[in-house]
Amino acid sequence: MSEYVNNLTKEEMDVLGEIGNISLGNAATTLSVMVNQRVEITTPVVEVINRSEALDDYDKTCVFVQIHYIKGLSGNNVFILKEPDVLCMTDLMMGGDGTNTQGEVTELHLSAASEAMNQMMGTSATSMAQMLQIPVDISTPDLSRIDVESVKQFEKMFESNLDKFVKIAFRMVIGDLIDSTMVQLYPVSFAHEMCRQFEDNEENQKLRRELAAKRAEQ
Repeated sequence: MSEYVNNLTKEEMDVLGEIGNISLGNAATTLSVMVNQRVEITTPVVEVINRSEALDDYDKTCVFVQIHYIKGLSGNNVFILKEPDVLCMTDLMMGGDGTNTQGEVTELHLSAASEAMNQMMGTSATSMAQMLQIPVDISTPDLSRIDVESVKQFEKMFESNLDKFVKIAFRMVIGDLIDSTMVQLYPVSFAHEMCRQFEDNEENQKLRRELAAKRAEQ
């Protein structure tokens, strides 16, 4: 497999960061309405990692949100959320004050979190469709609580021969309740496809020039 297939250029990483910045920034607005709290998602950090490093930022258990693209893009990606963050968000959605974060994530929590992610990613897909100038649609997200010590479920989410993933890490702040990190993972091949779609859109030429100028200043 070629080096290009397993890695990204600096320009591609900038493009992915900008796509994530805009699409998840809009998704944060959607979540803000659902939890009735100010939600901020910072500029993402983009890197290529090995499969074995995917869960290095997590202890004990976490919640996987698997997103399948059914129109516009082919493939899927995963968001990884910390268990206390899911408990806090779902408590807010159910009318609580966000402090009920004890215990384990139950099916009720997963159902509420699924609805939140469905609306957030629906907003994100709309933003991506506008940037890529193609229809983009997703299926209902699949959520599961996973033991970090066990990667079997993670292995099943992607093709077994995939060793390299794009990791996009966002700092997520919800009111005074959550100041945490949310991670998005997807195969490098999926990243290449998004960048190609982005570059094929003539309306993105101005943004590409701005990104190139930023790189020149660094």
